[in-house]
Amino acid sequence: MQPEQLHGVIPPLVTPMHADGSLNLDAVPVLVEHVLSNGVHGIFTPGSQSEAFALSVGERRQVLDAVLAAVDGRVPVIAGTGAITTRDTIALSQDAERAGVDAAAIITPYFITPSQDELIAHYKTVADSITIPILGYSNPARTGGVRLLPDTLAHLASEIPHFIGVKDSSGDLAETAAIIRACPADFRVFVGRDTLVLAALHYGAVGTVALTANVVPSILVRIYDAFRAGEYDRARVCQERLSILRDALPRFGSYPAPVKEALNLMGLPAGPARRPILPLSDGKRQELRALLITLGILNA
Repeated sequence: MQPEQLHGVIPPLVTPMHADGSLNLDAVPVLVEHVLSNGVHGIFTPGSQSEAFALSVGERRQVLDAVLAAVDGRVPVIAGTGAITTRDTIALSQDAERAGVDAAAIITPYFITPSQDELIAHYKTVADSITIPILGYSNPARTGGVRLLPDTLAHLASEIPHFIGVKDSSGDLAETAAIIRACPADFRVFVGRDTLVLAALHYGAVGTVALTANVVPSILVRIYDAFRAGEYDRARVCQERLSILRDALPRFGSYPAPVKEALNLMGLPAGPARRPILPLSDGKRQELRALLITLGILNA
């Protein structure tokens, strides 16, 4: 796969589950077709919205195999392969490469707080163990404040030929812009904050890995397509609609349940989040349903 093939809207696909919390692999093709039929440009799994943190090593491979089979080469598949230790990250990354993914997205180690020098050593060691393209993944809200700083990413891009980009979920547009300035022109920067998609594209990002792309992939694709066509007013209107949805999600329940419940309300087989995250209350489910109707995502 050529790096330029990674662009556009890439949903972090939810992992479908049965009511008892076991994997519902039969539902994977349904969810894949939902996002592909709405024009997305790739799929990312398992990521945070995919509940990677709640999956065993064996389950991660089962999900990857199911997604790869359902996608059948139509778009690139990026595997989330980050772990706390370098050893475990290597094992997950090598397994994903064997599975046949197109790239690996590697979140910074969580629970611990490695320095930038330690992060550089971590990514270099992992990169030596695989040949597929690598994206860094900076998500300080989920990793105790650990960030991949612009100079660190620039260093990794210069030292590792297949370190080709980053998913920046810092939520800090100034940091996203600094990454784009610091790194080579062909470095692939994806924004991970749904409310900043259009702004990041203006700064030079090549796309987004946005959790709302599970629910409303067509809106995100319209933002991307309108931006590329120079139709900035149309893109802004779509971004405003998307931001209403994204800003509202946390009030309905604990992450990652609201996105899965939205899909369930749409008739798609996402199932529940894994415990300890509980299902939405009946009242919150009805509030979410009302919002989806207001935004034109569900019919009344």
